Amino acid sequence: MSKLIKPEGYKALLDMWQTEQGIKLIKDFFQQNLATELRLRRVTAPLFVLTGLGINDDLNGVERPVSFPIKDLHDARAEVVHSLAKWKRLTLADYGVEPGYGVYTDMNAIRADEELDNLHSLYVDQWDWEAVVSKEERTIGFLENVVRRIYAAILRTEYLTCETYPMIKPFLPREIHFVHSQDLLEMYPELEPKQREDAICKQLGAVFIEGIGGKLSDGKKHDGRAPDYDDWSTVGENGKKGLNGDILVWYPVLNRAIELSSMGIRVDKEALLRQLKTEGKEDRKALYFHQKLLNGELPLSIGGGIGQSRLCMIMLHKAHIGEIQASIWPEEMRKECRRSGMPLI
Repeated sequence: MSKLIKPEGYKALLDMWQTEQGIKLIKDFFQQNLATELRLRRVTAPLFVLTGLGINDDLNGVERPVSFPIKDLHDARAEVVHSLAKWKRLTLADYGVEPGYGVYTDMNAIRADEELDNLHSLYVDQWDWEAVVSKEERTIGFLENVVRRIYAAILRTEYLTCETYPMIKPFLPREIHFVHSQDLLEMYPELEPKQREDAICKQLGAVFIEGIGGKLSDGKKHDGRAPDYDDWSTVGENGKKGLNGDILVWYPVLNRAIELSSMGIRVDKEALLRQLKTEGKEDRKALYFHQKLLNGELPLSIGGGIGQSRLCMIMLHKAHIGEIQASIWPEEMRKECRRSGMPLI
């Protein structure tokens, strides 16, 4: 059976009807705050894209997309998106979005290779967003400013949730801290990457870990990133590689760190070529998306995804993401969750 954390003495603070109302409250409020904070306009997004265009995100490069033939296109294959990282950048160009503005959308995906546990589901729902930036804004300082603004929207959402449901008490710290993945390795050389995340989040409460995707001094990556969206190889003004990262918070209900967002400044032409070469993926240069970028037809951008169910989960103090979203779970997990006070939808 997949991994399952069963918090001792756990009891859901809201019943299932209150939970459904809380989910709507949080989703409506947060997306409006995010859009206002980052000047984002809502757009409609695809559930699937054609295979072979280089538009779908291949995540760590090993996850298999759910695919199917299209009868009316002579059985050309489409695949359910893993994320919209590259599609959003094409959309910025198609809509002629000006610098300082961007787009956001509801991203729904199926990740059939996901290992199911308290935080991971076959069904993925995110707010995917992307904004146009100038060449001068491709800096760590600009990235950190955007992270602070996103975190401020998260804090406002927590305040509203706790005001609406007084039985829920706030736990998020007022500030988010920044640490590079290389510094994290040097702080905890004896720990594995996920253990380092737990250690730093338990200490600081909310952290943005920078520079995820490239190899560190031990020859290993903190975590995998595809070579063709986040820029994890450009050296920033801090002297370290990477203009991207993850927002994580310490979640006392599960006594562990939870990633809420993966985001970053996207590759420019130079970073794309460098990262494709590093990862041995230079054959991708011939794909539709990559050609558009290499030919200067796409704007410079920053973007990311923010987990909808995960945000609702921590705001409502739930112990399992299946208490927030409807998905498929092993029957034994459903039984164990029921016995442990975690009723799955």
